[in-house]
Amino acid sequence: MFWSSRKQAELSLEREHVVVHPSAEVAANVEIGPFTYIGPNCRIGDGCKLHNNVSLLANTVLGENNEIYPGAVIGADPQDKKFEGEDSWVLIGDNNTIRECVTIHLGTRHGGGNTVIGNNNLLMAGCHVAHDCMLGDEITMANNVLLGGHVVVENYATFGGLAAVHHYATVGESAFIGGMTRVSLDVPPYMLVEGSPMKIWSINKVGLRRRDFSRESLDCLKEAHRYLYREDYSRVEAMKILKDKLWHCHEIQNLLTFLDRADQGHKGRSRQPPSE
Repeated sequence: MFWSSRKQAELSLEREHVVVHPSAEVAANVEIGPFTYIGPNCRIGDGCKLHNNVSLLANTVLGENNEIYPGAVIGADPQDKKFEGEDSWVLIGDNNTIRECVTIHLGTRHGGGNTVIGNNNLLMAGCHVAHDCMLGDEITMANNVLLGGHVVVENYATFGGLAAVHHYATVGESAFIGGMTRVSLDVPPYMLVEGSPMKIWSINKVGLRRRDFSRESLDCLKEAHRYLYREDYSRVEAMKILKDKLWHCHEIQNLLTFLDRADQGHKGRSRQPPSE
């Protein structure tokens, strides 16, 4: 349940150094620290905790039980020269932890108008989520990870510190991005990548075991990595072999579908518009 505008106004008067815009909606059991600003059209769900010096600038929706640490700025205008002040949003789900000085920007009309973050994600200090990014669930981003505009991150992906992702790139399910990696292409699901330029070194064995992937699935993915990235086959040849031998495995189906989309895209990115 959310407070009415009158209740919000009372809150802003009662809480020293907290500013809540009259159009904002804040659930009754939200904890708000000093020097925090909650701007127009923001909505904060049950059980959220905003530490001191948090800024929700505008058009930001938080689900339930999110915790946001000092210095975070959410709902700022996109750093995009094409942005013309159109109505756009940041939509955040439940049970996310957003650490110190994270920045998350509004979407643009060129990307559907929304920047979206799912559930149960951890964004460590200094991370940046640019306009029109779409993040799934159970994602971990270590310190100072940078996501360019229109990036998609699928469930259970993990980033080492200082990794940077090119705009329009897609990071597949359960992929692991090593620290300081320059991600300029789509990252296949289940793989471990590292370096500048990035290289696909192996499957993400540790992450997949933590998700209780079966021995059969792990063996199939190891064989897929061997054909795709270690043997002297072309991408087309390797994918044909895997379809013939391992198509019964769900993870192989997901992997090959992902790679096919990337190959049909532009500059190794399935979502990259040809004109950009």
